[in-house]
Amino acid sequence: MTQAGAYNPVDLLFKVHVGFLTSELIEEVGRVDVVLLADVLEHVAAPHGLLVKSREALRPGGSVIVSVPNIAHWSIRANLLRGHFDYQESGIMDATHLRWFTRETLFSLVRCAGFEVTYYGGTAGLWLPDKPFRWMPVGLRSRFLRSASVRWLTLFGCQHVVKAEMR
Repeated sequence: MTQAGAYNPVDLLFKVHVGFLTSELIEEVGRVDVVLLADVLEHVAAPHGLLVKSREALRPGGSVIVSVPNIAHWSIRANLLRGHFDYQESGIMDATHLRWFTRETLFSLVRCAGFEVTYYGGTAGLWLPDKPFRWMPVGLRSRFLRSASVRWLTLFGCQHVVKAEMR
């Protein structure tokens, strides 16, 4: 409990609303600073429409943060070379994915929805099967995959992460 006029750290926190992004939700909540679409767009039949709806939800100067699996990951490329495009229970080839994205297709989608990409990064995906690297000690393997995902993000990054602002 704080005294009147005293600093309250809770005042610095933010509210999070989870749900389907609809006109009704936007009206109920009001405009927001950030729409987070983490591991969402690949599960949606019309990702462009969802990004356009995100624009409606944003205050001026607001941004959308998107993460999607990287279909151009080395492990997917290797499987394709062997003629495999096998769905899995989780990960990049999750059987519930309706769409897959490369860096370029994600950027194109975001731009077509009226956003400008202001940040691009990725994740190392240390949880992925690491059969080609199993000869490495675990610590070295982890450092290598992290370093490789920074240096060659579109090849070793498991996810594309984008921050985009309204144009």
